[in-house]
Amino acid sequence: MRSRRYVPDTSQLSPAALAELEALGIDPPGSPASGPAEGMRPVNGRARVSRRAISAPDVLNEAYDYPRPSSFSRGLRVELGGATLLFLSGTASVDERGKTVHAGDFRAQCLRTLRNLTRLLVSEGASWHDVVRTTCYLRDIERDYDAFNEMRTMFLDHAQVDPLPASTAIQARICRPDLLVEIEAIAVLPRE
Repeated sequence: MRSRRYVPDTSQLSPAALAELEALGIDPPGSPASGPAEGMRPVNGRARVSRRAISAPDVLNEAYDYPRPSSFSRGLRVELGGATLLFLSGTASVDERGKTVHAGDFRAQCLRTLRNLTRLLVSEGASWHDVVRTTCYLRDIERDYDAFNEMRTMFLDHAQVDPLPASTAIQARICRPDLLVEIEAIAVLPRE
């Protein structure tokens, strides 16, 4: 749950961006409230899929609570028919205060990232045996892929995960320059 409402600095916005804010129903500070535009509010009378945010505050802070809020949940639990889906956001080597952990140490960052994801899974009564897909982002795939694959293989082997999740590794610019790896995951559990 977000702990505060985000108020943007509109002094950096062009007239076109301000017009788009208005079209979306987002009121700049100091303007009369108009409310969110269609598509930004629940559709009246229609049921919604049950969903709620996932967190593991003992190892990982909420992204929205960074000094500059980042607008995503650490994960989302979605109930669909006979299954529960867990969508875990890209997670990196970040601690419970939102600080980068193990700057410059790729293997340690990889393991901390896996620990953070594990705690998110455990918070929902899940494990790596429920993970069906991962997407793995490496800042420098040429330099770090072998080390990444070594850490991931050791971790999943130790957990005795079989079959292994589907996975893709991508070279990507990660949100902070000192983060070297980020992993997102999807898990499927039978509906309770």
